[in-house]
Amino acid sequence: MRHPFIVTLCVTGAFVLAGCERGIDTEAVDRQFQDVNAIDGTKLNDVMLTVSDPNEAVSYFQRASAAAPERLDLQRGLAVSLVRAKRYTEGVAAWARVVSDDAATDDDRVEMADALIRNNEWKRAETVLDAIPPTHETYKRYRLEAMIADGNQEWKKADSFYEIAVGLTTKPASVMNNWGFSKLTRGDYSGAERLFGQAIQNDDSLFTAKNNLVLARGAQGNYVLPVIPMTQEERAELLHSMGLAAVKRGDVVTGQGLMREAIDTHPQHFETAARSLKALESNVVN
Repeated sequence: MRHPFIVTLCVTGAFVLAGCERGIDTEAVDRQFQDVNAIDGTKLNDVMLTVSDPNEAVSYFQRASAAAPERLDLQRGLAVSLVRAKRYTEGVAAWARVVSDDAATDDDRVEMADALIRNNEWKRAETVLDAIPPTHETYKRYRLEAMIADGNQEWKKADSFYEIAVGLTTKPASVMNNWGFSKLTRGDYSGAERLFGQAIQNDDSLFTAKNNLVLARGAQGNYVLPVIPMTQEERAELLHSMGLAAVKRGDVVTGQGLMREAIDTHPQHFETAARSLKALESNVVN
């Protein structure tokens, strides 16, 4: 990781020694440093896009793009960083500047659609995606297409897009979870349960899929926790969710029992479940 810094020091030292011998050619030094900074800057851009604090990355790319406004990669880095920092309105504006460039790609347009969806501009996102040629087939493009089809209640299109997206990624857990939630909202509880189970098989750390699986089972009147990897705290959370699902179906006594079990299971005081149980008991008394 330190090699680029060492190279920079070596270059600096070489020019200092040369200056001692015959005087420094300042223009030559500037050209050399520009070359070194271009190399190091590219690596720094990658670092800022992946491991840095998003707001720190925003500041970096704002400075860099202001200094070199002709560089599309810096404009793109700023747009990515703004979305990562959850500054979606600014991110949309930044992506709009990127896609207005003649060198912009279809991937850039997909990223703009993603930013628009995050900013709750669904219709505009749909327009952006519709303008992208159908030959541009990527996981992210189809995942966004599926989400928009869901919003339009175009269920067959949504299922088709979700299926294509699953086939285009080696990590399908999150899109399977989204697809399952789509089935859940339609009332296809068994289909949702199957997809949530597959999501967990692909990533057993995905608690959202575990919680959704419990909700899908509870909606069918199945109040037995599934056999999946879970911590003690997760077990308590899932019991609470199942209790809420039971109450929603009208099985209030079962729901109260599940909430008591959740409170007993949690390794610490489970305030949320305690409040839910208290509210239920108060309603029963009243």
